Amino acid sequence: MSDSPRARKVADRIKEVVARMLDTRIKDPRLGFVTITDVRVTGDLQSASIFYTVLGDEDARTGSAAALKSATGIIRSEVGKQLGTRLTPTIEFHLDAVPETAAHLEAALDEARRRDAELEQSRRGATFAGEADPYRRPEDDEDDEA
Repeated sequence: MSDSPRARKVADRIKEVVARMLDTRIKDPRLGFVTITDVRVTGDLQSASIFYTVLGDEDARTGSAAALKSATGIIRSEVGKQLGTRLTPTIEFHLDAVPETAAHLEAALDEARRRDAELEQSRRGATFAGEADPYRRPEDDEDDEA
């Protein structure tokens, strides 16, 4: 995907158009609460990848994916009208894995916090097995000689 300013402008415009269409024009009952998270356009502006998330469970994601697939033609047509470019990019929808990854990381962090709390609890009241400072110092050698 390209980082050119023109491609970025086209991607931003596609994101606006698609989000508005999903909110107002697409009336498919399978379509859940969909949020467009990112749009990436190739440097030649021929292809656009639209990333989205769906609030809900696996059934909501599956239904929304089917609804987006069936509405791709209508969405592409509207994107072409709104962009006003000579060629309308092909559109592909991709489920964004960021929320699932974030949830997995949050669960891992919660587990680490729980283990840290357990370790802190086991350390309370613990004493050293030997001396608190097991290393010899030069002043200790002087005490032994006297």
